[in-house]
Amino acid sequence: MHTTAKIFRALAALAAALAWTAPSTGHGALLGGGSANNEGVERAVARMYKALVRIQVVMEEPRSGRLEKRVGAGSGAIISADGHIISNHHVAGRARRLICRMYDGEEVDARLVAADPLTDLAIIQLDLTKRKSKESLQVARFGDSDRLRVGDVVLAMGCPAAVSQSVTKGIVSNTQLMLPTYAGGDFQFREEGEPVGSVVRWIGHDAVIYPGNSGGPLVNPAGEIVGINEIGLGSLGGAIPSNLAKYVTEQLIKQGRVDRSWTGIEGQARPKNMGVERGVVVGGVLPDSPAAAAGLRAGDVVTEFNGAAVDAKIPEDLPAFNRLLLGTPVGKKVRLAALRAGQTMEFFLVTRVRGKAWGDDCEFKDWGMVARNLTVISAIEKQQPTTNGVLVVSVGLGSAVAEAKPSLTEGDILIEVDGQPVNNVAALEAVTRTTLEHSEGPKPVLVKFDHGPMRYLTVVRIGKEKKRADVEPARKPGLPAELQALSPDLAEALHLKGRSGALVAFVYPGHSAEKAGLKQGDILVKFDGEPVRCERPEDVDDVYTQIRRYRIGRTVECEVLRQGQPIRLNLPLEEDLKTAEEPKRYKDDVFDLTVENLTELERLHRNIPRDLQGVKIAHCETGGWAQLAGLAGGDILLAMDGTTTADVDTAERLLKTAAQDKARRVVFFLRRGVHTRFVEVEPVWPQTAAAAEQHD
Repeated sequence: MHTTAKIFRALAALAAALAWTAPSTGHGALLGGGSANNEGVERAVARMYKALVRIQVVMEEPRSGRLEKRVGAGSGAIISADGHIISNHHVAGRARRLICRMYDGEEVDARLVAADPLTDLAIIQLDLTKRKSKESLQVARFGDSDRLRVGDVVLAMGCPAAVSQSVTKGIVSNTQLMLPTYAGGDFQFREEGEPVGSVVRWIGHDAVIYPGNSGGPLVNPAGEIVGINEIGLGSLGGAIPSNLAKYVTEQLIKQGRVDRSWTGIEGQARPKNMGVERGVVVGGVLPDSPAAAAGLRAGDVVTEFNGAAVDAKIPEDLPAFNRLLLGTPVGKKVRLAALRAGQTMEFFLVTRVRGKAWGDDCEFKDWGMVARNLTVISAIEKQQPTTNGVLVVSVGLGSAVAEAKPSLTEGDILIEVDGQPVNNVAALEAVTRTTLEHSEGPKPVLVKFDHGPMRYLTVVRIGKEKKRADVEPARKPGLPAELQALSPDLAEALHLKGRSGALVAFVYPGHSAEKAGLKQGDILVKFDGEPVRCERPEDVDDVYTQIRRYRIGRTVECEVLRQGQPIRLNLPLEEDLKTAEEPKRYKDDVFDLTVENLTELERLHRNIPRDLQGVKIAHCETGGWAQLAGLAGGDILLAMDGTTTADVDTAERLLKTAAQDKARRVVFFLRRGVHTRFVEVEPVWPQTAAAAEQHD
């Protein structure tokens, strides 16, 4: 995938530290060179190439109090005849829409089956009912990553930069790649709160990895998957070993998750001066965990776990230990042997379900925030006694929660609303829906929330302002022309030194000024006998203000200079075009856009033909479906699915109909400048009743 900004930030600092220097013999000598090597590459490509897919994804991320949508691309490989594809979690794990491009260029819809952020793996599945090709899928096979050795030839396959399938060649440079630690810190990246490097020991290789290769297979000369490419460290790539990937894949396809045990032990490699020859040091024990209940303490050295001897001399040994703990059956009573102060001690613990590090993100538009459920792990991190409550993860600027006194901020935990406990996201959705059911506008609610160890009360005005009846603006006269200040320098250049006035830049066609004979290039010097003083840009508004003092329908004598000669014109005053048309707009919360009518003034300023039927797109929300498809503020919406959007009412009706019908694809016909184009907007419709009701 275009590797996420989070991963780049975490790994960019490592590029220099982990730069790998190629042996002076070069790849040719290591690979053996010659046609035999080429034949091996060709054989591997033939067995894998048609199984490669490019994955286009629309994903959501919490930002500014909303779940903003963005587009990404990555790679994957078909691993089953019924269309299962393996890729990275950071490619497809947050997907709202997935489209896979096959080797022959056909695009096929796919769905997310399941994802495992701890190993950064995801499984998606092609919708084969929509596939046009009758050719059977080519299925990739997993190889044995444990058989890889430094110097082995490998091929990195994928779809870099969202282009078609490609292959790069290199060798295995490290079979136990770990991200280094410095001064007790680490540069390990996390996926949805999960420390990926705690269980993954990457296969390091120098087959070139480009942005967009993420999720693509690392392949041996036999054409087997021996890794799933995930990270890039300068010239070094890192792939998740195929044996781990295969195990996780089987679990995800079979049951939609990977069951893992939780002990609460945080292991680390033995410090060099500890004087212990074998074992894993307990760096910490999480509170309220099985390990804490068993009596384990930081500083203990675990030498045996569930009958297996364990050791972590260096950090590269830790993933195997962590996988042993996580892979123990849930609810199993386990015996541990550990050293404490030189004495061997025996401990017994009962493993519990680990669950996810983070809950799923949920957008609360009426609050202006994104929130999620607390999990066992996140509750411990937040030092909460239970998982009751809703964790705030993103707050919008100027939103209801931001405007409260005191305000809610990222990391706060919402406990109660109007005396009702909100133990999870579903409860908050329910109380919000009930509170606003008969509300005519924003409604104040009493909110109890935790901010660290402090517990606060605040009042939040949730909900949206109801649309008020438009107040008809006062009708005032206006000059149907655009004026420019006649600065002293400009006057001197026009041989009018010492004269003051306003230069006519544009005359509105068909209006009273044009009919009275006013022309572009005239200089208005007197209005109803009063001199027009307009030497600075800000003076132009004063001229319009002077005109608005009169009444509509009155005829006023004006004096203009035309090519230096004075001319008198009788100008009937008509209503100012800024108030002549009633403003009308509609904001759609599903497509995340606002449309408004094209006023005559807008048409004149933008030179839009009078007979052109359409509405102006006034605004597209950042990260919304409309912006994602390429719509922008200022575009003119001419039609939707072939129906002309002649006015705001028609556009509103068509947008609501598309939402009610849950249209798979809506075609917008747009005008931008002198250009027109068709744009396909492909929303993913909400499934919950509460979400569907927000558009009513």
